[in-house]
Amino acid sequence: MTLMERIDTVEQRLAETCRLSGRDRQEIKLIAVTKYVGIEQTEHVLQAGLVHLGENRWQDAEAKWNAISGKHSENGSDAEAIWHFIGSLQTNKVKDVIGKFTYIHSLDRLSLAQAIERRAEQLGIVVPCFIQLNVSGEDSKHGLAPEELHGFARELANMTHIDPIGLMTMAPLEGEAEQSRPVFRGLRQLRDELNTHALLRKPVTELSMGMSGDFEVAVEEGATWLRLGTVLVGKS
Repeated sequence: MTLMERIDTVEQRLAETCRLSGRDRQEIKLIAVTKYVGIEQTEHVLQAGLVHLGENRWQDAEAKWNAISGKHSENGSDAEAIWHFIGSLQTNKVKDVIGKFTYIHSLDRLSLAQAIERRAEQLGIVVPCFIQLNVSGEDSKHGLAPEELHGFARELANMTHIDPIGLMTMAPLEGEAEQSRPVFRGLRQLRDELNTHALLRKPVTELSMGMSGDFEVAVEEGATWLRLGTVLVGKS
C-alpha cells in the first residue's frame, strides 16, 4: 500500500473503534514512528500531515532531525515536525535529545529525570514527559514497576523543568491484540490512582500506549497517544 492508503486505512479503523467504544477521535493523537524508514520517507510522512514523529535512538534519528527540523507539513498546514523520543534514553544522550525532541515518552528512573532536569534548566525550557511503566512485568521491558510509581512521582514533583503529562507502557509484542488489554487497562488505572493521590503538581491526563498490532484495544482502554510504525509509515 502507499503511504496515503495506509493513513486512510488507519483512520478508518480508528474511526470505527471510536464509534464502537464511545471515544472522540479528537482525543487521540497519532505518532508516526519513523525508526524503520529513511529521511525521504520521513519527509513524505510529514508532507502527508503527520507532524508527530517518533524515534527510538538518537544515533538513528540525528540525520533525520537535521534534515527535517524546520520543515513544514504540506497537507493544508504550516505545522512543523514535532519530535517524540519513544525509546529507552541513555543518560549520556540527554544532552543530544533534550531541546530537539519536544516529548520524552520513556522517563523511567531518577537518574534520567535528574539529567533531563539539569539540561532543561540550562536551556530554559520545560520538557513534557511520560513516566514509563513496566505494567506487564516482562524482564525485556523497560520502565518502573507499578509499585514504584508513587515514590517516583514525589521526586518529580520537585523538578520544575519536567512536566509529567502522562504515563507510557509497552504491551507484549507477541500474541493476539486482545492479550494487551490487561496491560492497557492497568496503565489507565495507575494514572487514575496517581491523580487520586495528587502526588504531582497537577493531574496527568495522557496515556501513551498502543502500537501497530494492538492500537484498537489501546483506544478502547483510553489511549490518548498511539505510536504507530509499520501499519502507518511502512518500512524501507
